Amino acid sequence: MSNNNKSETKQSPSLGGIKGPRLRVTLIKSPTKFNERQKRTVRALGLKRMHQTVEHADGPVARGMVAKVAHLVEVEEVK
Repeated sequence: MSNNNKSETKQSPSLGGIKGPRLRVTLIKSPTKFNERQKRTVRALGLKRMHQTVEHADGPVARGMVAKVAHLVEVEEVK
């Protein structure tokens, strides 16, 4: 059976089973009152709701996206 616990971390499709450094990104501030580009970046990171956490492979693309919305997210490096 599937356990739909909100505190679980969802893995990004960009991980593709790759073992290596990852970024755990959590949405801590609502992008509602920010510009459309930042809303789309948050959505592209796979974040739909507040306090949702996703993991992405650590690379220049993910880091660039996180840098653009750093004021909205919390990032943790996972080995």
